[in-house]
Amino acid sequence: MQVEKILTLGIETSCDETAASVIKGDREILSNVISTQIPVHQKFGGVVPEIASRKHILNIMPVIDESLRIANVELSEINQIAVTYGPGLVGALLVGVSAAKTLSFALNIPLIAVNHLEGHIFANFLSHKELTPPFLSLIVSGGHSALIKMNDYNNFEMLGQTRDDAAGEAFDKIARVMGLKYPGGPEIDKLAKNGNPDAIEFPIAKVDEFDFSLSGLKSAVLNYLNTAKMKNDSINNADVAASFQKAVINALVEKTIHAAKKFKFEKIVLAGGVAANSALESTLRNKCEKYGLKFYYPTKILCTDNAAMIACRGYYQSLEKNFADDRLNAVPGLGLLT
Repeated sequence: MQVEKILTLGIETSCDETAASVIKGDREILSNVISTQIPVHQKFGGVVPEIASRKHILNIMPVIDESLRIANVELSEINQIAVTYGPGLVGALLVGVSAAKTLSFALNIPLIAVNHLEGHIFANFLSHKELTPPFLSLIVSGGHSALIKMNDYNNFEMLGQTRDDAAGEAFDKIARVMGLKYPGGPEIDKLAKNGNPDAIEFPIAKVDEFDFSLSGLKSAVLNYLNTAKMKNDSINNADVAASFQKAVINALVEKTIHAAKKFKFEKIVLAGGVAANSALESTLRNKCEKYGLKFYYPTKILCTDNAAMIACRGYYQSLEKNFADDRLNAVPGLGLLT
């Protein structure tokens, strides 16, 4: 079969989105269905793993059916199935992995195990048809922050990553303390638009050349808030949000530009859920323009967890016959480039 006509069904259930997608070839999205659980988990201030798993069980087959309907293809026409097997919540991952293994067995078609974090990078190929490796990728998500050299479609090299808190984790924790609703990242971004980013100088830890460390920054913000409350000082939440966000973004952007210059990359790719942060996107874009670098950034719907990026990553794995078998299991602690 011609590779441009291969139909890949992608399945994503790593956290609180049940998602399925059909892509044709490597970059043509025929459908991309996402069923979010945000309203369910908002009252708890974060994702409750057991509830997430139960919702995935209820949603997985209807979401797959809807993705096939929108794509206007029959299940029997699907050529291969790509599924997220980690990292993520173990119960949530198992729902997607079990569905994918069952369909793979019933249809007698290949099964592809996809690293969720690598999938985030591949979201950019769906948004930018002209994009090709090599390039430098900054991945920023709830669980990871990392700089990756992508030498080819299946050839990655880790330059650096977070030593402690990931960017998304830091955003959510500060938002929770400030009384903002879940998910906290978008709320911080929205609040910061009305604040002064230079109002408070929060420190950033100095670590190895391309690594990140945000736990000290998080502690500094918490100390600032607690001290102000103890002294009954007024707190301008917008200024706190803007100053905190600026510190995080500066740490991420400065190291990304430094790595691009050191390794002579001409293209920088932003990926992951925190890529949807408007200040991060605009700051990195402006820095790239300043230094003559090409900047790539996925559409908002492809920044967050989705199955189209999983199908795209799976397609390129299939070109190297990188298939899984019926022993595939969820790996909640799966690392980058594993």
